Amino acid sequence: MRELWEIFIAFFKMSGVTFGGGYAMLPILQREIVDNKKWMTEERIIDYYAVSQGLPGIIAVNVAIFIGKERKGIPGGIAGALGIVGPCLFIITFIAAFLSNFQDNPIVRNAFAGIAVCVSALILNSVIGLWKKGVVDKTGIAVFAMVFMGMMATGLSPIVLIVASAIFGIVSRKVAGGAIR
Repeated sequence: MRELWEIFIAFFKMSGVTFGGGYAMLPILQREIVDNKKWMTEERIIDYYAVSQGLPGIIAVNVAIFIGKERKGIPGGIAGALGIVGPCLFIITFIAAFLSNFQDNPIVRNAFAGIAVCVSALILNSVIGLWKKGVVDKTGIAVFAMVFMGMMATGLSPIVLIVASAIFGIVSRKVAGGAIR
């Protein structure tokens, strides 16, 4: 029961200070889960992010469920999910109750503008970290280029791109006779 509570509190704390969604949460998640708690490796978290992008729902919630489940099974997954959504529920309820009174306040608008800049920096940091861990060879660069062009030129669904990349990764590694990393 103590570890379930630790899972809940860890994700509750992270969610309470994360603005900008799952990508902005990645640096905080890596520091808390990998560096501080040593619950898993950075590569494992990145794998969970990759899988979560192809699943329905919120990336941060999916990742919290994966990490919690790995730690303490289904109850751990539930604790992670509840922890990650708890602050959001409180904040959204508060904003919904009072937003109409504050939305035109210049202080509130300026605060959100500052938060947007911070979130952009956090997301850029996540992109750089994902690049360093995910694009490790010429095949990775080729997949990246194809996916990027596919997104820009065709507007394909991210799910189609993720599934196609997974199939390409499996086939290309099997043909080359090696495993990723």
